[in-house]
Amino acid sequence: MFIDYTVIELQAGNGGSGCISFRREKYIPKGGPDGGNGGKGGSVCVIADKNIHTLQDVRYNRIYKAKNGQQGSSNSKTGKDGDDIIIRVPVGTIIKNNKTKEVVADFTDEDQNEIICSGGIGGRGNINYKSPTRQSPRFAQKGIDGQRGVFELELKVLADVGLVGLPNAGKSTLLSVLSKARPKIADYPFTTLNPHLGIIKYEEFKSFIMADIPGLIEGASSGKGLGHKFLKHIERNRLLLFMIESSDPNPMETFETLKNELSSFNKSLLLKPVMLVRTKSDLDCDINNSSWTSIPEYLTDISSVTNFGIKTLIEAIAKKLSTI
Repeated sequence: MFIDYTVIELQAGNGGSGCISFRREKYIPKGGPDGGNGGKGGSVCVIADKNIHTLQDVRYNRIYKAKNGQQGSSNSKTGKDGDDIIIRVPVGTIIKNNKTKEVVADFTDEDQNEIICSGGIGGRGNINYKSPTRQSPRFAQKGIDGQRGVFELELKVLADVGLVGLPNAGKSTLLSVLSKARPKIADYPFTTLNPHLGIIKYEEFKSFIMADIPGLIEGASSGKGLGHKFLKHIERNRLLLFMIESSDPNPMETFETLKNELSSFNKSLLLKPVMLVRTKSDLDCDINNSSWTSIPEYLTDISSVTNFGIKTLIEAIAKKLSTI
C-alpha cells in the first residue's frame, strides 16, 4: 500500500538523575562524595532510505519512545546512556510540527540523518558539588526531560521528470517502456492511483528519474479526483512532461486545463520547464493537425507501442535536464 501521509508522536528519553553517594572504605570513616552523573536520554533520529518508497511502516507504529538514561552510581560512575531510536523514511519525506506546521526536516538526500527529538542531559551527581565550604553535599541534579512532540510526515516524490496528463493519456505505458518500472496499465481512466518511479538510462553511466503521476482532471486543484493527493507529488520534479492523446480534438484547451490545475494548486509549478508530447501516434489520427504545432511547448509525437519518437524524447529530456 502506498502511504504518503501520517502523524506520529515522538518522545526522546529523559536524562538519568545524578547519584547521591559517599565513599565507604575501611579506615576512611568520613569519605567524600562519589555520586556519578546520570546518563543521557536516547534521541529520536530519522534517516532517509532510498530502499523505502512509502510511509506505510511508520504509519502503523504511531508512538516512538527512546530509552531513558540510567541513574548515576557510586564510585563516580556515570549512568548508561539511553539507546536512540532510528526511524527510516523514503527520500522526499518532509517532517512538520503538527501544532505550528513548521518544517522540522526535509529529507532530499539519501542517508540524510536528522535528530528530531534530542534526549535529555543526565543530571550531575553530588561529587560535582563538593567545594572547600561544602565537603559533604547531600543533593544531586535530576535528569533533564527529553524533547517530545507530535509530527506530520508527508512524502513528496522526488524525480527529474514528472508526467502530467489526463487519465489514460499513456503515462504508465511510457514509463514501463523507458524503465523497468511496472505500473498497472489498462484502457480505462484512473488505472494509476499512486505515483511510480522509473530510472531511464540514456547513455553510459547517465540516467534520470521519471515519475508517473496519477491522471489529473478539471477541478483537481480543489481536491476533485484525489487532486490534492496527486498534485503534491509534482512539486519536487525538475521538469514537467505534459502528455495529451493524439485523438484529442482540442489539445490547446486540454493543455490549458492541465496548466490551470497546476497553477491553482501551486503557482510556482508553472515556473518549472515544460515539454508537451502527443501520445498514441500509432492510432489513426490526424498527425498534421496545426492545433498541435501552434503550442510552443509541443515537442514531438510518440508511440509507446511502436517506440516511435521515443529516442527523440529521451534526447530532448536529457538535454533540457543538463541546463536546469
